[in-house]
Amino acid sequence: MPRITYIQHDGAEQVVDVKSGLSVMEGAVKSNIPNIDADCGGACACATCHVYVDADWIAKVGPASPMEASMLDFADNVADNSRLSCQIKVRDELDGLIVRLPESQT
Repeated sequence: MPRITYIQHDGAEQVVDVKSGLSVMEGAVKSNIPNIDADCGGACACATCHVYVDADWIAKVGPASPMEASMLDFADNVADNSRLSCQIKVRDELDGLIVRLPESQT
């Protein structure tokens, strides 16, 4: 199972194994990672699962879809590496993925 590291704004890290096929958001919710609210349940209809993808992983994760990019307009402090974690599907190649949570979600 791929390992995902979730880093809170204060630097606290949680490393969890997430089953391939789930989203990064689903892995967080199932593992009780704080500050990923996922209000819409993964339907790309809110921005409460906003994360920053670590620079080393941006190419492997891939770009946001147009729908996701539009939804990111509702998130605070969007950056070039911003993604909605509900739209990142976990697969074996993402073993070691690092995402950081924005201060606005604390």
